[in-house]
Amino acid sequence: QVQLVESGGGLVQPGGSLRLSCAASGSIISPWVMGWYRQAPGKERELVATKSGSGRTNYGDFVKGRFTISRDNARNTVYLQMSVLKPEDTAVYYCYLRAGVDYWGKGTLVTVSS
Repeated sequence: QVQLVESGGGLVQPGGSLRLSCAASGSIISPWVMGWYRQAPGKERELVATKSGSGRTNYGDFVKGRFTISRDNARNTVYLQMSVLKPEDTAVYYCYLRAGVDYWGKGTLVTVSS
């Protein structure tokens, strides 16, 4: 069983920065893709960023250079550095891992508000 544990969410002012972390544990042979999705109230879950084991990255269109995904393959950990945060970035951010099947974390809330 694979478990994903997110951390780093919280309240931040517009224009601020936040770093999310997600550690994967369990029977992981080769996490092909790790990354982040988010879901705002009343909206569908959307891609934030993913990174494959080979280093290929994929970002949601709204990111526009504000977020950076990184991962530590040895620790099965993925990070999301977010900067220039906007109120519309407020959402629950979910960690994602694909290793044959898809796994999801429980989510961490990010609130951008003054």
